[in-house]
Amino acid sequence: MRPLADTFWEFLDAPLRPRSRLLLITLIVPLLLSFAFPLWRISMKAPQYPDGLAMDIYSYKVVGGNDGHDIQEINLLNHYIGMQTITRQELRDLDWIPFGLIAMALLALRAALLGNVRTIIDLSMIAAYISAVAFGRFVWMLWEFGHNLDPKAPVRIEPFMPVVVGEKQIANFLTHSMPQFGSVLMGVFIVGVWGMTLCYLWRGRQQARSLASAAGGIS
Repeated sequence: MRPLADTFWEFLDAPLRPRSRLLLITLIVPLLLSFAFPLWRISMKAPQYPDGLAMDIYSYKVVGGNDGHDIQEINLLNHYIGMQTITRQELRDLDWIPFGLIAMALLALRAALLGNVRTIIDLSMIAAYISAVAFGRFVWMLWEFGHNLDPKAPVRIEPFMPVVVGEKQIANFLTHSMPQFGSVLMGVFIVGVWGMTLCYLWRGRQQARSLASAAGGIS
């Protein structure tokens, strides 16, 4: 009679199935394509800006609307309330994201070519960690921008939390913040990897229980 846990741990060392390997390679494509699209868009509208102002945040750059001029206008408005200037240097918290995406792609390729069930579990955990930290750092960055205001600014306002998802009224500006297609592509990779992982874990659990039951380990 073999313990249920022993059978399950052996299953984790089993090689991935060919279809799973192919799916992993396929999932790398949307992950790498996320470099070409913005991850997030922040925009604002006010009576004096009927067409709105916008900026797109990529994994490696920040692009303003209206051929980049919107960034200058947003920074001018931020200056009046004492907010930091939005530059790529100020958004240095995002510097590690491209390396995180490439690391996930390489780990997915490794799992597809050489891996077993254990490697896809490791990949899913790393993907969850990178996405959670990236989003957490983004929220923290917004918090810092809204709270570290210059007390000598021409216009004094109370520190505030910029909108993360959805819309929020700040003074006479209606601000919007929403994920974009780059985040969707990253989500496809993460959901795909986690879906495969959960399927393997469920199958391993069922297989372990069946083997243990057949051996008399489960009545």
